[in-house]
Amino acid sequence: MDIDKNHITGNKVVDALLSNLLSEELWIGLGMVILKIMLIIVIAGLIVKFAKKIISNIFLLRAKSPLRVSERREATMLKLLKNVISYFIYFIALTMVLETLGYNVKALIAGAGVVGLAVGFGAQSLVKDVITGFFIIFEDQFSVGDYVRIGTTEGNVEEIGLRTTKIKVFTGEIHIIPNGSIMEVTNFSIHNSLAVVDIGIAYEGDLAKAERVITELLETMPGRYENLVGTPVLLGIQNLAQSEIILRITAETVPMQHFAFARELRRELKNVLDKNGIEIPFPRMVLYSRNDTHQEQAANS
Repeated sequence: MDIDKNHITGNKVVDALLSNLLSEELWIGLGMVILKIMLIIVIAGLIVKFAKKIISNIFLLRAKSPLRVSERREATMLKLLKNVISYFIYFIALTMVLETLGYNVKALIAGAGVVGLAVGFGAQSLVKDVITGFFIIFEDQFSVGDYVRIGTTEGNVEEIGLRTTKIKVFTGEIHIIPNGSIMEVTNFSIHNSLAVVDIGIAYEGDLAKAERVITELLETMPGRYENLVGTPVLLGIQNLAQSEIILRITAETVPMQHFAFARELRRELKNVLDKNGIEIPFPRMVLYSRNDTHQEQAANS
């Protein structure tokens, strides 16, 4: 009876594979690898959390020190350091996971250098983002919490990273802007702001009295509004409009508080002018009857 040797050999291979799959050592080894990977991820997460806590405590101590930089710059550096430490620790964790899976990390890093040269031209925008982000932070162009305008986007800076900047507009949306696309920035939070308020007085009103009443009101404001920098100034007549005389008032406030103070100033101006019997004019319309016009013409003729 002839025996198919290939068939016998094939059965031996299948048996060997089954025996390997059912081997206790294989499953123990696989379980150990999975356990090591899970431990690496968990420990990396704990280290990141602990490191961020230490950085926050360091900045809290710096806040009590007489030698410190501005709060806006500290907030920027705090978020940036937290991001950098997270990237660094998770990168180390990734290399450890690869080593656990049996990869030669040193060879991968060496190969990455060669691949990096090949894709360097395609990563120019990424390099540009990182370099621009570095100069934004180094030159203190703007910081976390500042109110800025970048292109058509205007809002508060939520976060500055090495690659992107996050801007929150007043309606709540977050705009993520690549640093490399930031060509021009208008920062409203570095210097004091100026509130400009125009108030109308009727031509029939007492202009001298109105100016005196407004000046007396303005002199009482610095003690009542902590955001004011100095006493508001009544500049005088800004314009002679069709039905009113426009007076202009300016007030210097701390950064980005001019809108809120301008609203309060308009409210107080309305109350004090009403109290002193000074009329704030409103649009007027004079109507002529066609019949009355014909009668007047007939009387004149």
